Amino acid sequence: MANADPMDRQAVHDDYDRARRTFHRLLEQAGEADLARRTDGTRWTNKQLLWHMLFGYMIVLRLLVLVRVFGRLPDGAGRWFARLLNAATVPFDLVNYLGPVGAAKVYGPRRMAAKFDRVTGRLERRLAAEPEAALVRGMHYPVRWDPLFRDFMTLADLYRYPTRHFDFHHRQLTLDELEEGD
Repeated sequence: MANADPMDRQAVHDDYDRARRTFHRLLEQAGEADLARRTDGTRWTNKQLLWHMLFGYMIVLRLLVLVRVFGRLPDGAGRWFARLLNAATVPFDLVNYLGPVGAAKVYGPRRMAAKFDRVTGRLERRLAAEPEAALVRGMHYPVRWDPLFRDFMTLADLYRYPTRHFDFHHRQLTLDELEEGD
């Protein structure tokens, strides 16, 4: 994911907007039975996976803080931190699974849609305010935690990550009949 090219901020904004429209459409068109149906390739229901897709954007807000810290530290500190997190993959996987299971009981479709709008809006405002020089700063990541994580990702990569995560999981939803019209 590391990218030395200048970041196309408009493309990231367009991707957030596309994901936001898709997320809203899926939530608006899905009935309770659709949301309760199992997904393809995960142990989650569609509703739980939709929450996990939202969480991908939420977590980036926290990761932005880590990049600002570890991006200024010696490279070895970031490598050590990534190794430590990789060593904690088993408990992470459990929390990563159980989080959406519980959250989907609390977050209904309207609340998820509103949260998606707030989170993507915050990310867009932060991206707009980022100096170009900051976008090339990065850190090492626990590659065992997510197939989209790379050993080293820049801040620009991080802003692109949640929509890649969204698109990856969107293919696992079993709401196919709701997809027509794209």
